[in-house]
Amino acid sequence: MEQQKLPNATLILVFGIISIVTCCCYGIIGLIFGIIALVLANKATKLYMENPEMYTDFKNVKTGKILAIIGVILNVLFLIYIIWAISYFGWDALQDPQKMQEILEQYQ
Repeated sequence: MEQQKLPNATLILVFGIISIVTCCCYGIIGLIFGIIALVLANKATKLYMENPEMYTDFKNVKTGKILAIIGVILNVLFLIYIIWAISYFGWDALQDPQKMQEILEQYQ
């Protein structure tokens, strides 16, 4: 029997990479890509475990899943940081560099 590629193996890898690369986009975009990659990786892993000799590219799935986990963690941390900055400094201070400078000088 000829081996087939696992469905979405390359897509999982690409989404895992994108989730890390986009972690500085307010944490939302990368979080979405990371979660999608994790869901697809879990489906591909179940499919592979049912019949391992039938599929190839499981390394891409494992690598993509690891990258997606790292990406989700980074995005959640960055999202928490953004929420903290908005609640601590206020939205107006983050939009106005001069006002932000005044706030920072108060704390020194």
